[in-house]
Amino acid sequence: MITGLNTELAKRLEAETGLRVRSCYQCKKCSAGCPVAFAMDLLPHEVMGMVIYGQQGRLLGSSTIWLCASCETCTTRCPNEIDIAGVMDGLRRMAINDGAVTAEPEIAAFHKSFLGGIKLAGKTNETMLIGAYKAMSRRFFDDLGLGAVMFARRKIKLLPRTAKDRRAVRRIFRESKGKAEL
Repeated sequence: MITGLNTELAKRLEAETGLRVRSCYQCKKCSAGCPVAFAMDLLPHEVMGMVIYGQQGRLLGSSTIWLCASCETCTTRCPNEIDIAGVMDGLRRMAINDGAVTAEPEIAAFHKSFLGGIKLAGKTNETMLIGAYKAMSRRFFDDLGLGAVMFARRKIKLLPRTAKDRRAVRRIFRESKGKAEL
């Protein structure tokens, strides 16, 4: 465990996620196995180091936290059993809650749309997801032709389907104390 670098960011992330962020000793195994590393501006081990050193602005504005596929390869490879994919999730939540300007605003909009739809309907729903995403990203007509074809072939339902017990899903959101909030 790295000592003497107990930054506020690392403490906050550990408190919010319950993960042992500061036990990373920069072996780089997470980055070596990451299938999305080629597209990231920061490699997973760099993210972990930046958390430890408290570089919140750069982290929350990076594209890495949004491009992470949450495949958990990094988590599996970590010799200290740090849930690095969970750290990325925590950083995404922090970016949204702090109103950080993200490098990938469309991915952030999709993330918010997806969770908002689940919170509202109890499960993911294409109609609500597409509508909310289009409203947030302001890209209303980019794939209108494809949408019409999918609707004509009955791949997209006009009326959203909902879970049988939506209250239970809302209770999960409420009990997570904002950790799964938008």
